[in-house]
Amino acid sequence: MPMINRIAEFQSEMAAWRRDIHAHPELGFEETRTAEIVARELESFGLEVHRGLARTGVVGVLKGAPGSAAIGLRADMDALPIAEKNEFGHSSRNDGVMHACGHDGHTAMLLGAAKYLAETGNFSGTVYFIFQPAEEGQGGAREMVDEGLFEQFPVDGVYGLHNWPGLEIGEFAVRPGPMMAACDAFEINVIGEGTHGAMPHLGIDPVLCGAEIVGALQSIASRVKDPLDSAVLSVTKFHGGDAFNVIPERAELAGTARSFSETVRRQIEDGIQRISEGIAAAHRCRVEINYMRQFPATVNHEAETELAAEAAIHVAGEANVRRDLPPCMGSEDFSYMLEKRPGSYIWMGNAGAELGCLLHNPNYDFNDEALGWGASYWASLVESLQPKAAG
Repeated sequence: MPMINRIAEFQSEMAAWRRDIHAHPELGFEETRTAEIVARELESFGLEVHRGLARTGVVGVLKGAPGSAAIGLRADMDALPIAEKNEFGHSSRNDGVMHACGHDGHTAMLLGAAKYLAETGNFSGTVYFIFQPAEEGQGGAREMVDEGLFEQFPVDGVYGLHNWPGLEIGEFAVRPGPMMAACDAFEINVIGEGTHGAMPHLGIDPVLCGAEIVGALQSIASRVKDPLDSAVLSVTKFHGGDAFNVIPERAELAGTARSFSETVRRQIEDGIQRISEGIAAAHRCRVEINYMRQFPATVNHEAETELAAEAAIHVAGEANVRRDLPPCMGSEDFSYMLEKRPGSYIWMGNAGAELGCLLHNPNYDFNDEALGWGASYWASLVESLQPKAAG
């Protein structure tokens, strides 16, 4: 089954939007230029446009045939603090900032769906096109929700999409339940007593203590949680001094924790506290621990996931909609929207993984061949809306 013919006709226009946004990337809550492009295009399609939610967010409203159904479609707009290595014509013009995760493509595809649906009006009810700032670690979705996104724009369901290197162009993947992991961060400061490196008995060594903590924390995943549950705990920073002959007063550890359930999340948080304090006491050190809950797990709702899968099948064919891919330990702040409203988050093929074109990579570029597939998916999902029965 092909993409929608009318959308295929203006794929080059979507590519032009996408490349312009790619060339002018903006970090979270700074997407003023991108938001202006989005608002301008939505207004040119005839949509009602709302600006300023979560600072730079944009919401477009489009009404179809009479009906009470309401659906929210979300695209993220922000870029990453990465220096781009690509040298093509639309590479980043903003030093140290690039669209290394494909949000330029996400924005262009949702604009394309809005253009098509505004032309055809072949649906019932209301569509809210949600262009979100600051997905990359800053919680733009949380801020939109906290500022009343779903009170101002009440939806029955909300849907997200992300490009996925490794899936081929024209392929999709979706599953009910966890799709992306909860993301937490932690800091552990180990405080001892500094001394000369040649006379360790005169001090209290926080580096030795910190090293034992690093190893022991891995027992949370292997010996605390249920073996059938998934978890990742990675210590990614270890700083302990500046001179080769000085045992420092403190060592600083930090890292990330990923999980799919609240039970495991609590086990990790409690385990970090218990293990760090216990090892510190054994070494006569003390610890200061800061555990920071960032994004909850992205958990798809069953009924809405079936709607998303059927829309993808309508566009790409059943053989090209994967139901068997495991969830990912990466995180996604769309989870905040799914905590408030039922919905689903789907992956769309972007190819390129075999060439090293991976997410958050300085050589990444969104594949323009995917634009029509994503916009067609969005349009198919909206066109499946039926008026809600009275009752």
